[in-house]
Amino acid sequence: MDQNLARTYDYEVIKKFSIAAVIYAVVGFLVGVIIALELTFPELNANIPYITFGRLRPLHTSAVIFAFGGSVLFACSYYIVQRTCKARLFSDFLSNFTFWGWNLVVVLVVITYPLGITQGKEYAEPIWPIDLLITVVWVAYFINFVGTLARRKEPHIYVANWFLLSFIITVAILHITNNLAIPVSLTDSYPVWAGVQDAMIQWWYGHNAVGFFLTAAFLGLMYYFVPKQAERPVYSYRLSIVHFWALCFMYIWAGPHHLHYTALPDWASTLGATFSIMLLLPSWGGMINGIMTLSGAWHKLRTDPILRFFIVSLSFYGMSTFEGPMMSIKAVNALSHYTDWTVGHVHSGALGWVAMVSFACLYHMMPRLWNTQLYSLRLVNVHFWLATIGVVIYIVPMWISGIMQGLMWRAYDSFGNLSYSFAETVAAMHPYYLFRAIGGIVFLVGALVMVYNIAKTIAGANQNPAKAV
Repeated sequence: MDQNLARTYDYEVIKKFSIAAVIYAVVGFLVGVIIALELTFPELNANIPYITFGRLRPLHTSAVIFAFGGSVLFACSYYIVQRTCKARLFSDFLSNFTFWGWNLVVVLVVITYPLGITQGKEYAEPIWPIDLLITVVWVAYFINFVGTLARRKEPHIYVANWFLLSFIITVAILHITNNLAIPVSLTDSYPVWAGVQDAMIQWWYGHNAVGFFLTAAFLGLMYYFVPKQAERPVYSYRLSIVHFWALCFMYIWAGPHHLHYTALPDWASTLGATFSIMLLLPSWGGMINGIMTLSGAWHKLRTDPILRFFIVSLSFYGMSTFEGPMMSIKAVNALSHYTDWTVGHVHSGALGWVAMVSFACLYHMMPRLWNTQLYSLRLVNVHFWLATIGVVIYIVPMWISGIMQGLMWRAYDSFGNLSYSFAETVAAMHPYYLFRAIGGIVFLVGALVMVYNIAKTIAGANQNPAKAV
């Protein structure tokens, strides 16, 4: 790395977010393993209310999505926008404010969730004072990002920044709209939405948190880091623009497919399913664009485990974005909804796509941030195989368990009675839950390998680095 670039760009905030991301990854995965074991062996919580599944599950989702994923997005977006604009971040104060503000949000969540102090909304559990803090931090993030774009020395705005800006704007709108509430105390509030409208707004938010926080934003990362790691231009810039606009237009309508067979009007859930199915086209267009960027460089997969992370993550992205539209079809949804199939689908996207592409981005950035070499490429390869095997061990049992659940729940005897009680379905799921916990443990071990590798990389940054092995 050119030392002049290190002085021109603000790498300090990126370093802090990157280290935070690595720490939150381990914490989030560890809590996930704990609750997976609690589902398998319920007595593990020892009847302590603060560590029951109901308290720890939202902590796990928030730790992985917003603490780990959010920190990765802050770090990588700040890295990308500076290098593609050839300009320093707009404000050092705002950069540091977003770091400390975001981490204060994480700390407050870690305190309130185990105490049961939430507003009970999926992916939106923080109480109103924390929601206000998130809003302030996000506005600072928006100003810092747009300000950097405005002062760019490069006239062209690279497509990665399009995806990142759409993610910042859309998440702000989603967060504010879904969390409109009237406070009645420091910890309690009444939402302004009620009944079916509240459910509709919640899943408009919930699915687009997936659509923009976990998809559009990480696609922005893909469009920068895959060409950089492969040392090849993006396969089709025109396709990337079509991908961007189609994804933005279609994703925002898909949320109602979470509410099939509920009080939501049938036309609304049908609209959600229709746009979900249409989403297959831009999603696979983006996947193909990322994978085909390796045209002429496929041989690098034999020696570059970071590139393997990228390719496998794109493969999981393609698989998840096929599975999601399929599950939105009402006939399929009647079997899959409320079952472990949904859990398998979510984690094939969250672990297979989001976590894997995050690992790859961190491995790419870390040596450049500290002007050194990765401590060990072999350990990156070990992490790759542990992560890949862990994901497969996790999601395959969930697919099987989910389909089994759906079939058992809809089985009737000759008298028209349910063939199985709910307790019998729970007992049948036990072995699959055990395999899920094992898959989570394998994935967690891979993350610990990453922690060791990155810690050794940073520790050796001020020395003459040995050649990576």
